[in-house]
Amino acid sequence: MKSIALGCLVILLNSSLLAAELPPEDQVSADWAWIDAREVPTWWQDAKFGIFIHWGVYSVPAYGIKGTYSEWYWHNKDADPVAPKKQERHDATNAFHDRVYGKGRKYEDFATDFRAEMFDPDHWAAVFKQSGAKYVVLTSKHHDGYALWPNDHATESFGHPWNSWDVGPRRDLVGELTDAVNKTNIRMGLYFSLWDWFNPVWESDQAEYVDKVMLPQLRELIENYQPQVLFTDGDWLDPYTLWRSTEFLEWLLRSSTVRDDIVINDRWGMVRKQHGGYFTTEYGAGLNNSERPWEENRGIGFSFGYNRNETLEDYSTTKRLVFMLVDIVSRGGNFLLDVGPTADGRIPVIMEDRLAGIGDWLAVNGEAIYGTRPWRNDAQWSEGIKPKFDSTENIGDRRHGGYDVFSLTIDPPEGNAVKEMFFTHKGSTVYALLPEWPQSGKAHIRDIEVGEKSAVTLLGHCSELSFEKVHDGIEVSLPNVVPGRLPSEHIWTLKVTFAN
Repeated sequence: MKSIALGCLVILLNSSLLAAELPPEDQVSADWAWIDAREVPTWWQDAKFGIFIHWGVYSVPAYGIKGTYSEWYWHNKDADPVAPKKQERHDATNAFHDRVYGKGRKYEDFATDFRAEMFDPDHWAAVFKQSGAKYVVLTSKHHDGYALWPNDHATESFGHPWNSWDVGPRRDLVGELTDAVNKTNIRMGLYFSLWDWFNPVWESDQAEYVDKVMLPQLRELIENYQPQVLFTDGDWLDPYTLWRSTEFLEWLLRSSTVRDDIVINDRWGMVRKQHGGYFTTEYGAGLNNSERPWEENRGIGFSFGYNRNETLEDYSTTKRLVFMLVDIVSRGGNFLLDVGPTADGRIPVIMEDRLAGIGDWLAVNGEAIYGTRPWRNDAQWSEGIKPKFDSTENIGDRRHGGYDVFSLTIDPPEGNAVKEMFFTHKGSTVYALLPEWPQSGKAHIRDIEVGEKSAVTLLGHCSELSFEKVHDGIEVSLPNVVPGRLPSEHIWTLKVTFAN
């Protein structure tokens, strides 16, 4: 109990010191004004669906208790726990580590077993293309500091080989995947952790770490690989002034070779959902009524990195993932869905299966997703109690937030209203996406106006559908087809032209 109390005291003291270091709000606004004014590039707002990849030394033990992140293995094992849920992760990780690998094995020893001998970047790119994703974001460096490219700063700062060229695969993993993805029509992006948990330079002098390790690494990634997305992370404990974020962004967005097309997020040092590029949420429901473009990121299971402790019940079905995609896009968000490859470089088959299923759905219904914007109504609700929007993320909690898309649609609590349709639009074309096929054979779209030129079709079906105007909208007669002959699974899309 004393150690926990002392840890909490240290956190409180550090928080007070950080608060004292934060600049006044008017200065924060001035620092970020021109960055916030930059529009998020249109290509990203049109893309809607991307693939996240968490892959590194943590993929060797590939372990976390259910509902937690396996990529935090080193931190769970060796950091001082200061809260009950962290103590649970600490104890379970050490028990697993000691049993499987022995107490004497250090985390850095796993690097020699991170060999990526089965890594085929062209196959990965093919899987991502089949999924219908329009961009990819690879973890170039996670919080453990191990770099997936030939970076001397990582090796020199840790005092031992600590990048994929010097130890483990002895390959430039960032470069190989970048080259493969660039052969397709998919955009390549990189994740980068500002903070390295146990970097000796960081532990001795934070300013020197930022100056001599972090910033040179970021510039090297940009100059050598020219990513079109930069997803930063590891920012939450220190202010942006420590990370020199606005200084770096000044160079990135004004002078770098990717300045026109690169997309940045909001993880730059205690400014999330306030400043930067697009806003981010993680294992939550995303945002509602946001004026800023945003992105929900999550794994297919309950971990970003591959977790051998997860079973089938921990993985989302293709249907659930399609529902999430549609719900998120209808509210103006992008969906960044993560895969966690194995240490030898394979995307687990169950993850490939989920991506292929999403791709099959998008092959029919992608017109209602790509390039769309939220309509004036993101959804049409049935009668009943409308649930309050819950954006809770609860990172580290086994529940991973309160987002259950089925409870909002096809499996509601008794008495609750449901989303009968989701909506997106392009100009005067409105897309109504149906989470259930109406038993009546008719779809009643409320609060929509149509004209003489208007037509209604079912995406994937060859002929126009008949419809009639009713007092509050239109009623569409759906085609008389048996379930096996429907154009797609999970959600069906009605396209209404010349509508408002």
